[in-house]
Amino acid sequence: LLTAEKYAQWVDVASLDGNLINLFMDFETFGEHQWEETGIFSFMQRLPHEILSRKTHDFILPSEAIKRYPVVGEYNCPEYTSWADQERDLSAWKSNRLQEHAFEFLYKLEERVKRVEQKELSKIWKRLTTSDHVYYMCTKYYADGDVHQYFSPYETPYEAYINFMNVARDLEYRIQREESKLIENNQEILLLDKKKKTESLGSENNDRLLKTN
Repeated sequence: LLTAEKYAQWVDVASLDGNLINLFMDFETFGEHQWEETGIFSFMQRLPHEILSRKTHDFILPSEAIKRYPVVGEYNCPEYTSWADQERDLSAWKSNRLQEHAFEFLYKLEERVKRVEQKELSKIWKRLTTSDHVYYMCTKYYADGDVHQYFSPYETPYEAYINFMNVARDLEYRIQREESKLIENNQEILLLDKKKKTESLGSENNDRLLKTN
């Protein structure tokens, strides 16, 4: 059984080799990969106390670590990486035409969403950028495919794509309506400006006539 005390002892040993220990945990570990019955919640409640009781450890932010410790080297990472699937790259989200088209369609709307300046539409667009949407569209097979299917609320990746595109196209339609309103408002403003200029010129001409007379 893994306890917080045992884990803190591992941290003690690992800390002999450097200044920092990075703890990376999938948020789904708590309650999903590890159910409440496993004791994961009580473990996490106890862990900070066990770590800090050593007096030689504390918790800091990455920005604080940069200020506290000198640079000791460079890590070259020319390619995108993740901890998803066997490839450990972005193929969990961008490995088929469904995912690519969903990405392309959504990000083509970005500038238009910003231009209409509607908070509700902006909120919808941002929610559609959540990576889970395209994750559900993955068409991989075997173990990786099973994982994608396990987390997906859809029967198939194609249903995930269709649902996403229905929402995205509805968003596009709402953006178009707002764009039309902006065009109409701009046209009204231009007409008002033109009318004011015409009235101003007419007033100036009348003044000249009066002065001439």
